[in-house]
Amino acid sequence: MAAVPQAMEMPDMSNAIVAQDEMGRPFIIVRDQGNKKRQHGLEAKKSHILAARSVSSIIKSSLGPRGLDKILISPDGEITITNDGATILSQMELDNEIAKLLVQLSKSQDDEIGDGTTGVVVLASALLDQALELIEKGIHPIKIANGFEEAAKLAVQELEAKSDDVIKEQKLFKDYLFEAAKTSLGSKIVSKDLDRFAQIAVNAVTSVMDEDRKDVDFELIKLEGRVGGSLKDSKLINGVILDKDFSHPQMPKVVLPREGEDGVKLAILTCPFEPPKPKTKHKLDISSVEEYQKLQDYEQQKFKEMIDHVKKAGADVVICQWGFDDEANHLLLQNNLPAVRWVGGQELEQIAIATHGRIVPRFQDLSADKLGTCSKIYEMEFGTTKDRMLVVEKCKDAKTVTCFIRGSNKMIVDEAKRALHDALCVVRNLVKDSRVVYGGGAAEVSMSLSVSEEADKQRGIDQYAFRAFAQALDTVPMVLAENSGLDPIETLTTLKSKQLKEQTSIIGVDCLGKGTNDMRELFVVDPFIGKKQQILLASQLCRMILKIDNVIISGKDEY
Repeated sequence: MAAVPQAMEMPDMSNAIVAQDEMGRPFIIVRDQGNKKRQHGLEAKKSHILAARSVSSIIKSSLGPRGLDKILISPDGEITITNDGATILSQMELDNEIAKLLVQLSKSQDDEIGDGTTGVVVLASALLDQALELIEKGIHPIKIANGFEEAAKLAVQELEAKSDDVIKEQKLFKDYLFEAAKTSLGSKIVSKDLDRFAQIAVNAVTSVMDEDRKDVDFELIKLEGRVGGSLKDSKLINGVILDKDFSHPQMPKVVLPREGEDGVKLAILTCPFEPPKPKTKHKLDISSVEEYQKLQDYEQQKFKEMIDHVKKAGADVVICQWGFDDEANHLLLQNNLPAVRWVGGQELEQIAIATHGRIVPRFQDLSADKLGTCSKIYEMEFGTTKDRMLVVEKCKDAKTVTCFIRGSNKMIVDEAKRALHDALCVVRNLVKDSRVVYGGGAAEVSMSLSVSEEADKQRGIDQYAFRAFAQALDTVPMVLAENSGLDPIETLTTLKSKQLKEQTSIIGVDCLGKGTNDMRELFVVDPFIGKKQQILLASQLCRMILKIDNVIISGKDEY
């Protein structure tokens, strides 16, 4: 009986490539299985926590009023200078998966609350650091995660108990908003002009907020920046700024209401100043001079009709989404109708909201009740450059404002915009939920004390998780102290003993060396919902990372 030939094991042909040699003969290249890497168990957890630690060490130094800025250079050479946690993380190029989770963590804090993005990352990586120690002692990761969840609930309860509601004192409410905005801006580049920017933030939010719904629509607050001038020249404009100028150089630079009128009337158009074209693909055969003359007369007639429509409606200014040619421009000038062309859709909407006007798609639809009203429109000129911007100002009970920021270079203007955005978010959060907790690490220390007190009552393994959670909370005041040039451990012990002795939760780190640790006196306040969100998000992320115990990285194939 003939022996059956042994079947040779076939290589994996799914990734095979057919190539040809120099004689044109085909041959097959079978890919290797690549360098798959696999980590599991304790090793995987360690590598996650080290990745989180490295992200945190970069971002840690920008926490607090004495925090330092980072300079980030993108691959195409654009420079960003910032100490906003979410911005730093989103611009950093990270390979590690866990580091990317921390980026998403700061982004979700930014989306929901808008401020406290650095703090949430510092807290999350402190929790992971503490968890690593417990894992090395042999405690099961899920036990730790459950303990952290319980501790987080307790911490939030403590935070709620120690928060102060500031809406009770209505007359002081604005002051509180102002102080909260100042706390948020204290760690930013604009801290030299704290009061001015905090005032801008408060005025912007209070003028557009919806008091019944207790909410603020950020679409109505526009941030505009212009290089040149210093941060001191920044101001809040009650209305809309357009990065445009009037379409003809001889049009007036300032438009004021006509006599007997209560405001400047604006026609907001989305139709072009052009003779109508047939909708289908059109072709005109003009064979004689008369026909050409006829066409020209028709066009002129149409232009005049358009201008008449606008004049009949009683408009003083025309704002058009499309362009118009020189003929229309000349006619507008002759008829004393200053006009702006090529205004973007979003700006048109803002002008319509600000001036209570309607956006009109056809000239025939124009009527007096569809016009917007504002107190004046003027061109702003900057220094020696030919830069001009149009300001549509003081619209009646308008709900739109523009924060106009100046700065000596683009980086400062951008960073000031980011800082102001954080402050606007803080003010909005206080409008939504008027409870505040005290900053400077005071809230964290009081939560840490109550969690560690609970740990002593716990039986079994949970007490370790509770103590670890309390230690993680201590990281925030320690980092604040370290960034302010104080001795972290000494500062922390002083704060803890003071809070215990005086049974108070307003003792925090005196970052700016004002000579007192009383945060109420220094007016360092944070919105309660911001702090609560930080703790919940950080402990959720920590739980997620602790549950991962296997990492399989399919490596790059090599030929």
